[in-house]
Amino acid sequence: MAGTWFSWPAPRFSAAWRWGLSHCDVKRIELMTKRPISRILVANRGAAAARILRAAQAMGIETVAVYSEADADLPYLAMAGQAIPIGGAAPRESYLNQDAILQAMRHSGADALHPGYGFLSENAGFAAKVEDSGAIFIGPAARHIDAMGHKARARDLMAGQGMPVSPSSAVLGEDPADIAAAGRTIGYPVMVKPAGGGGGIGMLTAADDAQLLAAVERARSMASRSFGVPDIYLEKLLQRPRHIEFQILADRSGHACHVFERDCSVQRRHQKVIEEAPAPGLSRSITRDMAQEIAAIMTRIGYDNIGTVETLHTEADGFGFLEVNTRLQVEHAVTEEITGIDLVRCQIRLAAGEPLAHVLPTVPEPDGHAIQARIYAEDPVRFLPSPGPLKVFRLGVGEGIRIETGYAEGNTVTPFYDPMIAKVIAKGVDREDAIRRLDAALAASHIEGVKTNIPTLRAILAYPAFRAGAVHTGLIADVLASQKPPASSAA
Repeated sequence: MAGTWFSWPAPRFSAAWRWGLSHCDVKRIELMTKRPISRILVANRGAAAARILRAAQAMGIETVAVYSEADADLPYLAMAGQAIPIGGAAPRESYLNQDAILQAMRHSGADALHPGYGFLSENAGFAAKVEDSGAIFIGPAARHIDAMGHKARARDLMAGQGMPVSPSSAVLGEDPADIAAAGRTIGYPVMVKPAGGGGGIGMLTAADDAQLLAAVERARSMASRSFGVPDIYLEKLLQRPRHIEFQILADRSGHACHVFERDCSVQRRHQKVIEEAPAPGLSRSITRDMAQEIAAIMTRIGYDNIGTVETLHTEADGFGFLEVNTRLQVEHAVTEEITGIDLVRCQIRLAAGEPLAHVLPTVPEPDGHAIQARIYAEDPVRFLPSPGPLKVFRLGVGEGIRIETGYAEGNTVTPFYDPMIAKVIAKGVDREDAIRRLDAALAASHIEGVKTNIPTLRAILAYPAFRAGAVHTGLIADVLASQKPPASSAA
């Protein structure tokens, strides 16, 4: 039920031995147990940076923004008390440049760092460097990021705690016969997945041995190049599953709670496009029971701060573990809208060592329905990035509409970063009301200078299966297929 927390009954730092912590690690945790934050450096850009800066300012905390050469004129930089350049336009020269960011943190006098999402937010080595410098990393401890960053090991860890998992393999070796045997044991079709990284990179499907061997070779190459980790494993490819994720908050003293679920099934190329909460068409008791079980598991493993446990769900198989995202999610706003909870403020307070019972005395029951659409600067037909100047950038507003963006009219969308230019969130008294409000906001949006995916977003919102709540990870393909003219028959 709402307002329930799970407590690990062992002594406060019993998790140290489960995670292999040294005496120095434990001492550092003890020193950081309760420590006020006075100045936060936001190691991110765009909508993520703007969102964190806004939350910190509302808490009366000083802020520091960093920016690349390409982002020097973005409007949210004016929100920060300090704005520090950290390098060139390419991510590796700026937002992935750990030395430059740590130097900016020292130069600015920031005593905490918020990584946002993407870039270095799930880099355990970077989190450890922030902690070693004496500053607070606003997110899970480095050991949790490391444990959950390798998907195959995270799956084994969660399964050992009783979390249901889909049929899958261990990390694959090099022997083609063993790889093919793993595919046949799971049962085709299968999904080939990198154990490290994310964003859909290296995720390939295979329907037989030949396809599997080719997909593994290709996925290994992509994973090694993109993530530096060539490990590959297999999962059963579910047909039209739902993608359901559960929001977790936890403190350093053995207490965790869930903040319900989100449905992120509407995806293209394994990238989320529309997210909503609560999950439509699923029994509240089913999702609540799973959320309670996950919160208990995250307590038992000693997790802290914020996290999202992602699952795939089918009516036949129920929930199956997918991965844990050890950061703030792009789609966190839909949870905030139905609960009234500011998740970024919660993150900051938990990182400062406040107990969960103070940060969140009760978890409100969900109120109404919220849906988020991601607006991308991309060709709506070929789905390729469409960089360029935002000659006109006016997003529709109205009752129940919330806008998250890092851009303003006159800015330029560069080719160096993710092409998402805004998130539009609609809150309604029910799902139908939220859909109506979101569609009206998208219809009223006027953007010139770049192409956008707004036509596709509106087509999804109007699609009968989506309106009925019958969402699944292949829904966008169905929507696009319905828009194609039927092939002419031969005379």
